[in-house]
Amino acid sequence: MHRRICHMTVRLACLPFLFLYVSASALETRVAFKEAPHKYLEYKPDDRFARLQKQIEKSEVKLDTTDDKAFLASLLKALDIPESSQLLVFSASSLQSEIINPRNPRALYFNEDTYIGYVPGGKVEIIAMDPEMGAMFYIFERLRPGGGVPPMMRSDKCFNCHAGNATRRVPGLIAESLLPMLSGASLETYRRDEQGHQIPLEKRFGGWHLTGKHHLKENLANVMGSTSASRGFQKTPVEPGKMSDLGLHLRPTSDILPHLVHEHQIGFENRVFHAAYVMRQLLADGRGSLPMSAKPELEELAEELARYILFVDEAKLPREGIEGDPDFIRDFQRNKKPVTAGPSLKDFDLKTRIFKYRCSYMLYTDSWQKLPAMLRERVYFKMAEGLREQNANPAYAHLPSEEKRAIRVILKETLPGLPSWWR
Repeated sequence: MHRRICHMTVRLACLPFLFLYVSASALETRVAFKEAPHKYLEYKPDDRFARLQKQIEKSEVKLDTTDDKAFLASLLKALDIPESSQLLVFSASSLQSEIINPRNPRALYFNEDTYIGYVPGGKVEIIAMDPEMGAMFYIFERLRPGGGVPPMMRSDKCFNCHAGNATRRVPGLIAESLLPMLSGASLETYRRDEQGHQIPLEKRFGGWHLTGKHHLKENLANVMGSTSASRGFQKTPVEPGKMSDLGLHLRPTSDILPHLVHEHQIGFENRVFHAAYVMRQLLADGRGSLPMSAKPELEELAEELARYILFVDEAKLPREGIEGDPDFIRDFQRNKKPVTAGPSLKDFDLKTRIFKYRCSYMLYTDSWQKLPAMLRERVYFKMAEGLREQNANPAYAHLPSEEKRAIRVILKETLPGLPSWWR
């Protein structure tokens, strides 16, 4: 797929060691992630779950195999994933599609780098973000009474969806919005091949349960569809617990706030790892250095990442704002990195936007920190262009001066690897 033609002239007076002006048309580099220089299938992952697996094999960590819920809860604890992050989806959109439907929703749990899927009566699925290669896919077999920790394997059956158009053909994350039938199969698709916080809320949540004080007047959540010759096309409400037993899950909730945070994260991860694969390809093609012909594409990647990190196109919240689950707020902020004065990138606003300071906390993750340094530096420069108070890039006009100053201070005090020229 060709990306838009990008004519750009960038002035870099404060960074004389970089090229001063670029004016070119860039095409997206095509990546074959199973082939050199990536060789995804041959790579030995070093993600959070891969490290836990080694601890389990050495009996350094023990999981509770009493029953499915106990096993799931102990796995989440071992991976430092809060139960309060639970989301419930009843569209048949996973490897276990045959058992996912409005009568048996699938639960999802997540932290900044690991995502767990659990279907009552089914298997536990894991997507863990490896800092080099992105999404790694694992699956536990069914728990057997008295059988100990069930066998686990890496899955290579996920690529049709998780390495398709929605993730720009590299391993990534997906959240769909569909109108499911009673069987879980979909009648309509409300969004296609797009992830991230820019998606309007009225296009999200189809096939998902949505709970909490979200103040959305009209939304696609908690609804299933049906068709018949006599009545035609119909939609039917499916309130959480109306058709399914929520006691089979760890919580009865699928709160609006973890929904919004989850969407932001997968949009971030997909953009970061698409850029990581492209940069790896470009550097390999240039035998370790970036060819001049590739620098316009570097600029495009950096611009896209900077805009996403600073929430340029964030979707609007309802006029009344939202009220997030206090348990999730507490759990989400457990590892925040505040400056001396107190503010952090994990502080919520929830009135007009998700975060009080619109700069992504995902900058602290290994996913970001392991990006090629030349790309990260270009992103930081573009962020600095948007965060300065005089002659700022107008694309970042959504950020008032006070918020810009707070973001600059937070990053300078808490973010490792920030360039020495950062102000």
